[in-house]
Order: sequence, then C-alpha cells, then structure tokens
Amino acid sequence: MKTGRLMLDTNAYTALLAGDRRIAELLASCEAVLVSPVMIGELYDGFLGGSRQTENRLMLERFREKPRTLLVPITDNSSEWFAEIKRMLRLKGKPIPMNDVWIAASCMEHGARLVSFDKHFAAIDGLLRWDGTAD
Repeated sequence: MKTGRLMLDTNAYTALLAGDRRIAELLASCEAVLVSPVMIGELYDGFLGGSRQTENRLMLERFREKPRTLLVPITDNSSEWFAEIKRMLRLKGKPIPMNDVWIAASCMEHGARLVSFDKHFAAIDGLLRWDGTAD
C-alpha cells in the first residue's frame, strides 16, 4: 500500500544513511519522496564541515537520482505558508528554527507528510508528521 508524499527533514535523511530501517520502509511505501532546497543546503553545510565531503555528495546525488525523489522549489506559495506558520508560532510563543519553518511551509504547500525526529514540528497546526513514534 502506497502512503502519499513524504518530505524528509535533514535528520531523517541522516538516519536513513545510518541504516534506520523504519525510514527505509516508509520511503519504500510512499508515492513520492520530496526534498526541500533548505534541507539540501543544511546537508551541504554539514558536508563542508566533515571529512567525507566527496563521499557524502555522491551518496546524496544517488539518492536524488531515484525516480520518486523530487526536489520541490520554494515558490510564492511557499512564502505565504512560511508567513502563516511563522505568525502562528509567534502567537503560540513557540518559535522553531527558521530553516524548519521553510521545510514545514514546503510540506504544507505540497500536501506532504514530514519525516523528522524534531519534536518542535508538533507546534505547527495541520502539519502531517512522522517522527518514529506512531504512524
């Protein structure tokens, strides 16, 4: 049974590479795996600080070449979602990292479930999430 669209957060991609079978199984059952340019930027930043930059870039390239893996652009619609999410979090008094607001905005725009272990995403009303604790 296919699950719909999933969007990976940086920590989910890292866990996948570290051998997290739950994420591998989740991705195997989905319609599409969406990645945000923000997540890619976070990965590149990490690669630059590490000793395996070339190897990590090649693994990411192979991952992105898979037929169901799609890089989604940041659009005007993403910006509208960003503003709404940021406003809602400000009203709740629950700020989250700026990059994560952008990732959540992309999820909302594309109707994707976010795969992330960051608990702060729970503060975003309407965001579908998978955090490894329940389906």
